[in-house]
Amino acid sequence: MSKKINAALTDLIKALSKHGEVMGSSPVSAKQAARATAKVRAAAIAYGAAVETRSGQPSLFADLADPSLNEDTIASLTAERDSLEAMIAGYKKTNSDADSATPAPTAE
Repeated sequence: MSKKINAALTDLIKALSKHGEVMGSSPVSAKQAARATAKVRAAAIAYGAAVETRSGQPSLFADLADPSLNEDTIASLTAERDSLEAMIAGYKKTNSDADSATPAPTAE
């Protein structure tokens, strides 16, 4: 395991452990809960980025919504992403159809 991934994983585990402690306490302090949740989120994003940088695979936490974005913005961004994916899929299909419809050159 790379050093950066290992360090990010260690931070994520620590953040999750602290989050579990805070959420398991009675009564749960809203301030401590928010702080622990933010640390888990930051650690998860850092871990995902380290894995993505090292492996080239998309972050496994890419679907985590940014809490600073409101629902309308998230819906708009999701619709835009879906539209782009459909456009790319259509482009690939059109190009593969065109390639197969074009007759192969004949030797003369």
